[in-house]
Amino acid sequence: MKQYNAVKSEVDSWRSFSRHLNDTLELVQLGDESLRAELESETAALETELEKRSFTAMLSGKYDQDSAILAIHAGAGGTDSQDWAAMLERMYLRWAEAHGYETELLDVTAGEEAGIKSVTIAVNGDYAFGYLRSERGVHRLVRLSPFDAAHRRHTSFALIETLPQVAMDEAEIEIEPGDIKMDVYRSSGAGGQNVQKNATAVRITHIPTGIVVTCQNERSQTQNREFAMRILRARLLELKQAEKEEERAVLRGEYTKAEWGSQIRSYVLHPYQMVKDHRTEHESGNAQAVLDGDLDEFMEAFLRHS
Repeated sequence: MKQYNAVKSEVDSWRSFSRHLNDTLELVQLGDESLRAELESETAALETELEKRSFTAMLSGKYDQDSAILAIHAGAGGTDSQDWAAMLERMYLRWAEAHGYETELLDVTAGEEAGIKSVTIAVNGDYAFGYLRSERGVHRLVRLSPFDAAHRRHTSFALIETLPQVAMDEAEIEIEPGDIKMDVYRSSGAGGQNVQKNATAVRITHIPTGIVVTCQNERSQTQNREFAMRILRARLLELKQAEKEEERAVLRGEYTKAEWGSQIRSYVLHPYQMVKDHRTEHESGNAQAVLDGDLDEFMEAFLRHS
């Protein structure tokens, strides 16, 4: 039913667009000069809609229509990198809000002095994964550090992971009950009413791969376990796909090990302002707008490049 509804929605959307186009063509064929202003407006609307559909058509991967799981991890750079991870969290939350996606904080580890060490966010809505897969990789920030007494320039790194919210009945991934170890504990918080009195947080360890997933949202233990299992399935699917990619790359003679530090995008705030994607060479001189969630041009450039 989920697949049927998704296809039906897509077909209905194209039929509606087709009717709009045909209605406009019929008005054109009347040759009535008094309709010129209205027709110019309709034509502009059709062109905008067609451009949007052209962009969406590039999201044709197997899981591109799915909701996404976004994980941000602070890297090299100490307190600055943890602050950078918090800046990236804000950037993606603003992007999601601007596009009508619902977000849910699943797990967060606060930084020692500022920012966050890691955060996992569910981004719910059509094509969330298709858009956000352009963001996976290492993001680099260059700025004057607010945590340096001498106010020197620092370089910080953070790693972005994006995973599809794989359905529990995903055929490609089978998890044997004996392969997982589950621990429950009390959610961490800021103290007072924010600290859970019951053990609702869940940590699941997949013994064969060593993958560890935690979920400590302020919900029931059952809900946290269900979402932790969904994240585990997504990570196992990613691992399986990565192994296939490595095999294909070795056969082509192009295998290069994916290592930490090969940034996909740089955000420079000093001595000048610029954001540059190193895969597509797309850049923007308005770094603040990008940090406020204006990422569409970078995502579109990546999809066209891919």
